[in-house]
Amino acid sequence: MPSVTIRNVPDEVYRAIRAQAALKGRSLEAELLDIIARAARPEHRIRFGSMMAGLSRRDGGLSDEELAVFEGSQQGGPAGAAVFE
Repeated sequence: MPSVTIRNVPDEVYRAIRAQAALKGRSLEAELLDIIARAARPEHRIRFGSMMAGLSRRDGGLSDEELAVFEGSQQGGPAGAAVFE
């Protein structure tokens, strides 16, 4: 697993994170990993499936062109390639 070194951390930031870790009963490393994971994968990010479901619910759903592009991407074609049958 990769490791990361963060240099020049201000003393007040280090102390604050160390205090947060202590309050939660975990190590400084565990607290930092949690902070980084939450920042990298926020709870309220829009996922592709949710985005597509939202598009299909909007006024009239997807246009024929949008649907063709989506179906082309689902069939392993190049990104943005439309598949017409």
